[in-house]
This record gives sequence, C-alpha cells and structure tokens, in this order.
Amino acid sequence: MRYHQAGNIPQKRHTIFKSPEDKFYYEQLFGTEGFHGISSLLYHTHRPTQIKSIGPAKDVTPKIAVEKNVAPRMFKGMNVTPEDDFMDSRKILLMNNDLKMGLAKPRKSMDYFYKNAECDELLYVHQGTGILKTFVGDLEFVTGDYLIIPRGTIYQVELKSDDTVFFVLESHSPIYTPKRYRNEFGQLLEHSPFCERDMIAPVFKEPKDEKGEFLIKVKKENQITDFIYATHPFDVVGWDGYFYPYKFNIKNFEPITGRIHQPPPVHQNFEGHNFVVCSFCARMYDYHPLAIPAPYNHSNIDSDEVLFYTEGDFMSRNHIDLMDFTLHPGGIVHGPHPGAMERSIGKKFTEEYAVMVDPFRPLKITEEALKVEDPSYKTSWLEESDKTMEDRSQE
Repeated sequence: MRYHQAGNIPQKRHTIFKSPEDKFYYEQLFGTEGFHGISSLLYHTHRPTQIKSIGPAKDVTPKIAVEKNVAPRMFKGMNVTPEDDFMDSRKILLMNNDLKMGLAKPRKSMDYFYKNAECDELLYVHQGTGILKTFVGDLEFVTGDYLIIPRGTIYQVELKSDDTVFFVLESHSPIYTPKRYRNEFGQLLEHSPFCERDMIAPVFKEPKDEKGEFLIKVKKENQITDFIYATHPFDVVGWDGYFYPYKFNIKNFEPITGRIHQPPPVHQNFEGHNFVVCSFCARMYDYHPLAIPAPYNHSNIDSDEVLFYTEGDFMSRNHIDLMDFTLHPGGIVHGPHPGAMERSIGKKFTEEYAVMVDPFRPLKITEEALKVEDPSYKTSWLEESDKTMEDRSQE
C-alpha cells in the first residue's frame, strides 16, 4: 500500500495535539508485526482504552469433519444457510493453520462494532452493495469488490441489498500484493496487472464525539468476546500511514495473456504467508494457431487449489454453478472435465470470473462444508462409457 493521510494530524508525530477547544487528542499506533510492519497513526477525540465491561467469550472454533483430505471435492455455496447476524452468517468451509475461508450471507446490517484481533480479512463481494464503515473512514462496496481489512480494524457493515453474499478469507498473516510486482520502494511495477489507482482508500468521515456504551465484538483465538467501551470507536479526527483497509474490484485486474496457455501465477492478486489469492477474469484466449485455451492437466504437488466461481460460464468445468467451491488437493492430478478441452479450441475469449486460493499447507474440511458437498464431483472426470459402468456397479 501507499502512504495516505486524512483529517487533521499534527506536524510532528508523538507530540502534543489539541482541539480548537484546547482538549488533548490521543494518538494510537495501529500496525502489525511488532514495530517492524507497516503502520498508521490515529488521533482520537477520547482515549481509545476506556473499557467499561468485558462479557463472556463465545467459542466459534470451526468443527473439523475431515482432518486429512486427498479427494477432489465440490461444495454448493448456493446451499449455505443465510443468517440475520453478520458474524453468525460466516460459515467456515475450509481451513488450515494459516487461513480460514468460507461464505457469509448476512441478512441484516451490524448494530455493533467488530474487530478481528488476530487475522487480516479478505471479504470478496460475490453479490450485493453496502458500506464498510471503519474508524478511518468508509468504503462503499459493490459486486466484485475485494475488501482488504487489516487485523485490528474496528468496523461495521451496513447492507444496502437483501441478498448480499461474501466470500470470506481470514489470514493469520498480513495480506499484501505480490512482491514480484513491487520494486524495492513498494511501488507497483509497470508489468503489474493492477496499479495503485485501482486500490481505493476509505473516505474520511467526521469523528463521532459520543459517550455511552458501545459494543465491540473482539475475535481472538477462535473466541468472540463482547467489550463495552465508554466512547464511540469512530472518534478519529485524523490519521496517516500505510496501514488501512481498502477495496479493489476484480474487474480492474488486467489479465496477462499469451500465445499459449498461461499458468495460474499470472492471475495472482494477493498473497499471505503460505498462500496466494488469484483473480480469474474475462480475457482474450491464447492466440497461437494451435493453442488449447483450456488448462492442461496438472498436479499441485505442494499446494491445494480452491476455486470460488463468481460470474460467467466456466469452460473448463461441467455442471458448475455460481457460488460453488471446488477443492483439488495437492498431489492429485486434476484438469478440465471431459469435453472441455475440445470445446475450448478455437474460442477467442472468456467472460468468467473466479477467485482462486492456493494454500501451501493442506486444508481441513469442516462440518459446515460437508452439509453442502456434492459427493459426485470426485468421479466427474470419467468418460461417459466409464461413468455408465460405474453407475451400474453401484446399483
């Protein structure tokens, strides 16, 4: 990210800063990785430490159903149950020690504040509109937006639509843009498939100078604890730095294409420790006269592969619906479905959009995932004649 400044800040950090009424503002360092990672300085109307009470912790540990998975799987996101409450709606389907991912289908806006105290969050807006309200400003979101929310951000989500769906990823490490697309100063390079103009910082809002009881739900170590604070958390009069939430729309990703089929790393959008996130976007197909646009069969020996299908028609897969997740475990060969390779030859472009996550450690499958699994997926590469024989053998 690049340096950003909003609101009123003092000329020098860590110095006296007062309001026009001669009242002190209170500085807060907001960052990760000790004092080494990127950070911002926030200036509050009130001390941000005024806890009135702490409630009991609610355990939200995902229940693991499959600890060690080697089978290709598909999960029907359309069948994930919506919930009124934003946090209750967050259904984790797949996870390991580096990340958790799943779907959220909240029906109502948040009437409390929320802080993830140990994970960066990526919320991809599969459908819907609304506002991500944070203590450094607001981000209006629409379908196709990635919302990158650094750990420790206090936020609310206000929904503007009745059918909002988020793809959710929680990362135990910071989420950054790929290092190979940045120079030694952090600037995105000319061959990057996106640039700083595509990354939208929050719109600063006037601070809330309010006292009372303000509920902030804090998540840490798979527990959510209710904190009641004496002042409104959105009382920031100004801030500056490199550490803040932002949005990036998937349709601002500029695909890298070639004469022959390009490997998945050209689609990379973000990365964390032990995983990458890729954006598969509408693009021209390969233009060698003998090119096969469909992906070749490949083994992800060192990583699992998850695809979340969000828009368009997916030429490499048969019988895929929007909101589906496919999981191809590391070490098991996978590729296009029967007929997909042949159908792709001669095609000039695709209108598909998907979010891909490649974790470098195996994923565990939760009970929530098994509720929406399509068990037929693992044999869906069989030729029709072989499939008929398989069906007969199970009769």
